[in-house]
Amino acid sequence: MLISPVGSRLIDLEVVPVDCEEVLDEASRLQSVQLSERSVCDLELLATGAFSPLDRFMGRRDFERSVNEMRLADNTVFAIPVALPIDDDVNVTLDSEITLRDSRNNPLAIMTIEEIYEWDRGEFSQHVLGTNDSRHPLIAEMARLGGRNISGTLRVVSLPLHYDFKPLRLTPRQVRRRLETLGRDSVVAFQTRNPIHRAHEELTKRAADQHNASLLIHPAVGLTKPGDVDYFTRVRSYISVVKKFYDPETTLLALLPIAMRMAGPREALWHMLIRRNYGASHFIVGRDHASPGLDSHGKAFYPSDAAEEAARQYGPELGVAAVTPGEIVYLPGSDRYEGLSDLKANQAFKTLSGTQIREEYLQIGKRLPAWFSRPETAKVLEETYPLRNRQGVCVWFTGLSGAGKSTIAEILITLLMESGRRASLLDGDVVRTNLSKGLGFSREDRDTNVTRIGFVASEIVRHGGIAICAAVSPYQATRNEVRGMFDPSNFVEVFVDTPLDVCEDRDAKGLYAKARRGELPCFTGISDPYEVPGNPELTTDTVRASAEVNARAVFAKLTSMGFL
Repeated sequence: MLISPVGSRLIDLEVVPVDCEEVLDEASRLQSVQLSERSVCDLELLATGAFSPLDRFMGRRDFERSVNEMRLADNTVFAIPVALPIDDDVNVTLDSEITLRDSRNNPLAIMTIEEIYEWDRGEFSQHVLGTNDSRHPLIAEMARLGGRNISGTLRVVSLPLHYDFKPLRLTPRQVRRRLETLGRDSVVAFQTRNPIHRAHEELTKRAADQHNASLLIHPAVGLTKPGDVDYFTRVRSYISVVKKFYDPETTLLALLPIAMRMAGPREALWHMLIRRNYGASHFIVGRDHASPGLDSHGKAFYPSDAAEEAARQYGPELGVAAVTPGEIVYLPGSDRYEGLSDLKANQAFKTLSGTQIREEYLQIGKRLPAWFSRPETAKVLEETYPLRNRQGVCVWFTGLSGAGKSTIAEILITLLMESGRRASLLDGDVVRTNLSKGLGFSREDRDTNVTRIGFVASEIVRHGGIAICAAVSPYQATRNEVRGMFDPSNFVEVFVDTPLDVCEDRDAKGLYAKARRGELPCFTGISDPYEVPGNPELTTDTVRASAEVNARAVFAKLTSMGFL
C-alpha cells in the first residue's frame, strides 16, 4: 500500500510520561518561559511530527531561508517559518536549559538553547505575508512579540492538554494507521476552518471519487482567523454531517491543532506539507485559501487563485498532488452542484457568502436553505448564533485626549439603557486606576492598557453584552490587535475627530499645558504621535456637532446594524 512516499520520513519527539518524577523534578528546577497559545500549537505539531522534517523551533539558517525562499537550510520546501520568539525582558543564555510552559504553567518541554538570534518583523511581514498592512491579523499580533528567537533540541515532557473531542485528536502516526485500514492507495485531505456546507461536501466527495481515494477531513482547531466560527461549533457540525452523509468505509475525521498564519499561497504549501505527514497523497486547495480577508483599503490581501497556482507549482516537490476544484455552486434548475468555471454563459446559479450567512439568515433567525446546508449544520449554527439584537457588540471610541470620547460614550450608554439594552463603559482613565494601576505612558504600557480594555470588552461581548470603550488608543497596530479579539461584524470603531488645538482649548485638567512645558513625557499629540484610523466604521465631528448629536449617530449606526 502506498501513502505519500515522501512523507514516510516522519519525525516525532518522544513524549516522557507525565508521571516521570525525575523529569518533572528537573523541569521544575529550570528557568521557565511561558509560551503563547500560538507557540503551544506549534510545539504540539513539532512534537508529533506534523512539521517533519523539522524537529525544533527554527534556528537562524532555517528561519532566514524559510522567510526569504520558502525553504529550510537543506533546501526542503517549508513555506511558513516556525520559530519561538521570546519577550525582550527574558534573560536566557546559550547552552542553558529552560522549561517551556503553557498559560496554566504546565510543563510541556525542556529546551537546550543552542541559538539566540534577532529577527526583523518588517522583513517577515513583507516576505511571508506579502504585506505590511497592519489590518492583517498576524501583523497586529507580531507588533507585541519580542525581537529575538531561540532554538535548540527539545525533550517533550507532555503534549498540551485537551479535554474536548478526544477521539478525534489523532497524531500523524495515528492518522496514518487509521488511513491504512481504509484500504485505498491514495488519500485526499481537506483543510477547513468553516462549517462544512453542501458545496464542501460535494467537492470533497468528488475529489475522493476522482482519485479513487480515502478522504481525510482535517479541520483546523487551533488559532484561525479572528471572527471565525468557534471550533466547538464547527466540530459538532463535522461530526453530525460526516456520520450521516459520508461513507465510513472511506472517510476519516480528525482534528489539527494548528495556529494558522492566514498567509494565503504560502500557507497552502505549508498545509500540503503537514497533510503529507498525516499520510495524504492529495490535498484540496480552495480559492482564497487561508485568506485573512480585506486589507485596510478594502482589497483582498492575495489574488483568489494565488494559492492554487502555488500548490500546482510546488506539489510535485512536496510529494502531494494539488486538487483545485475552484468554486462549487448550486444550480437550482437541475438541483445539482457544478464548478463555477464549468457553467454556460448566463446559466443561473446560487451561492452564499459568509456575510450573507450571518446577516441574511442567522442574525434574523432565518433557517439556512437546504440547498446550502444540511439541516444538522444549520441547527448547530442556529444554536450558537442568537438573533442580532441579542448579540454583543463593542463600540471603540478613539481620539486625542480631550476629544470628547468619554462624554459621547456616557450619552450613548443612556440611550442604550433607554432602548432596553444594558451596556458597560470601559473608560481609559478609569481602567488605568482600577485595572492597570502602576502602568506608565511608554508605548509598551499604553499598549498593555489598551489590550486589557480590549480583553475585558471581548468577554462582555462574548456573553451578549454591549461594551462601550473610550480610550485614546493612539497606535493603529494595537487597535487592530484589539479588533482581532472580536468577530468583525461585532466591532465598531468610532474615530472622535477633534483637532489638536480644540483639544488643548478644552483641556480642563491642564494636561496639554504640562506636556508643552515638558512635564508630561510621551503625551499623545505633543511628544508622542496619534495615528489616525484608516478605515473606522464611523467618524464623528465634535466641532460642528454636539456630543448628543454624535452619540445619537452612533446609536443610529448600531440600529442599522441590527443590534438594537
